[in-house]
This record gives sequence, structure tokens and C-alpha cells, in this order.
Amino acid sequence: MKIVHVVGARPNLMKVAPLIEALAKEAESRGRHVEQLLVHTGQHYTPELSKLLFDELGLPKPDINLNVGSGSHGAQTGRVMIAFEEVLRDNRPDRMLVVGDVNSTIACALDAAKLGIPIVHVEAGLRSFDRSMPEEINRILTDQISDWLFTTEEGARDNLLREGIDDKRIHFVGNVMIDTLLKHRDAALARRTQERFGLSAGKYGVVTLHRPSNVDDACGLKSLIAVLVRVSQQLPLLWPLHPRTKYQIEQFGLQSLLSKGCVKLVDSLGYLDFICCTANARMVLTDSGGVQEETTILGVPCITMRENTERPVTVSQGTNMLSGTNPEAIWRAFNDHPHMHSAERRVPRYWDGKAAERIARILLD
Repeated sequence: MKIVHVVGARPNLMKVAPLIEALAKEAESRGRHVEQLLVHTGQHYTPELSKLLFDELGLPKPDINLNVGSGSHGAQTGRVMIAFEEVLRDNRPDRMLVVGDVNSTIACALDAAKLGIPIVHVEAGLRSFDRSMPEEINRILTDQISDWLFTTEEGARDNLLREGIDDKRIHFVGNVMIDTLLKHRDAALARRTQERFGLSAGKYGVVTLHRPSNVDDACGLKSLIAVLVRVSQQLPLLWPLHPRTKYQIEQFGLQSLLSKGCVKLVDSLGYLDFICCTANARMVLTDSGGVQEETTILGVPCITMRENTERPVTVSQGTNMLSGTNPEAIWRAFNDHPHMHSAERRVPRYWDGKAAERIARILLD
């Protein structure tokens, strides 16, 4: 069996890493050979961070890098499709595996579908029910043309069935991103990264902010920065800046606002350093889907600065609270956070570090 794995953005790497390892182990245990080809579309690519991630996660270097770069949704999706179609024609895999919901996910899935190559979608069925989010469109369309749909939480099956997906194509296996987190958690904690920034465990918060709806509008970003500065006057904040957010802060001339509080701005962190800082934080303020999942496992209170989430299990069972994007609502959530997790936190089913093993068994069966 030949499988092509596609990654396009940093979070994809954390999801593919355990899959490559699990497929190799499962194939070896059965006396079978699985050829795995790793393709990086280069949708999000910072050479230093990408190398660091591959080294930290023990991933082989990509066999092919398409280097499509950034751009509008249409331009980026089109460039990926043109380049990836050639990869599929040259290699003719038996399966094409995509993860998540970035533009590379739908672009490569469309190529495979039109060439008659079966598609595996890992992290299927997640829905925010907000079609103004580009990721929501990518998720819905990828699921419609996939042959195997592997879900992270039980509610995802209901979403897929409502959309007419055959139940036989749906497999509830758990969360591969949590596989990576659990495997590397001890190594991450041993780094004590927060001390490099002069911070003590439990005495600071972590911020991540990158979604276009939050950072591409000058007024909206200004109001979010203002409330974060307000929060930092009570709890110092560590803010690893996403390249998109860093660029917009500079474009909108908002740097001076950040000097009014206790916000420590740093460049994007490697995976292990970020997990270390998150695990030792008193709380996290984010608009990231993956961070909602990580804080649920790490047991760290999380305020999600969005109106909705495609990962509702992190709210119902984890440590996550949706605040919306209104600054006063975020401020109230911050002040309520010591009480917002009074109910017993539960680890969602199958978030146990074995999701990739389940996927490998199903694919090889």
C-alpha cells in the first residue's frame, strides 16, 4: 500500500506525526509493507520553525515540498491544486490522507477525488456552523468527498449523518493531536521554558491570536489588544506572535498600545516550548482550535475569544469557555475563570494517545 500524507500548516504536523509512526508499526506487525510519502504544500512555512518541529516530533523530512506560500484563499488553493495534481499523477498512491481544515486539505482532496484516489480525512465532522469561517467550508467539502472519515469526538458523527454521509464511512477513533501531546508532554515540561521569559509557573497567562476575523480588522484587533492589556495588569501575559498577527499589529500601528500593560511579546515558539508554557500557565486566552484541545488535556482554564467553536467537547467536558469577541465579555470571563470549572473535568473519550493506532488498524484492515 502506498499512502500520501499531506501537511500544509504547523498544526498538521502534530497530527500526521503519530499517523506515520502508527502505520509503520502496524504494517510491520502484520508483515506488510506500507510506503508513506510526506508532502508539505508550504501553505504556512517558516524554515526555522518547520525544521524545529520536524526535529522535535521525530518526523522524516518531507519527501516533496510544494512551496506554494501565502496568498488569498483562491490563489493559494489554486496553486496547491496545480502542484499537487502532478504529485498524484507521478506517484499514484492507493490512499491520500489529509488532516484538519486548511486550504491545503480541500485542495488536495479535490485533486484526489478527480483522479479517483481514495481519500482519508482525519479530524472529520467538526462543525462551528459558521460558514463565514473559511475553515468551515473546507471541512464540509472535504468530508463530502472522503472515503474514510475519522472523527475526534462523538458529536462529529451526528454532524456527518445530517449531511448525508454514509455511516459505514465514519469511524470514531479519538484525537491524533492528543497522541502527540501525551507522547511529548514530559519532555516539554522538562524544558521549563517559562523561566527563560522571567515567568513563574501559575503566575502568568498565555495568549494566541491569529484568525483573520480577529486580526485583519484594525478596530477589532485594537479592541482585543486593549482588553488583553487590561488583563495583563492583573496577570502578566506571554504572547507568542503568529506571523500574520505580528504583521497586522505593525500595519495598523498598534505597538504602542501593548506597552501600557504587562504583555511579553515573543516570536512563535517551537512545539515543546509552547506546550511547556501552556501547561505552566494559570490560564490561556486564544482563538485557536488546537489550543482548546491541548488545554483540555493539560487541565488549564481556557478562554476562547470566538463566537463559536468546532470543538464543543472542550466546553462540555474540558477546560474551555467561549467568551465571544466583545472586550467586556472577555474581561468578565477572565474574572470568572477561577469558578468556571467547578464541575469535574473529564477527558473526552478516546483522547488517550492511541487514536493513530486505531486509524492504522482500520486502514490496514
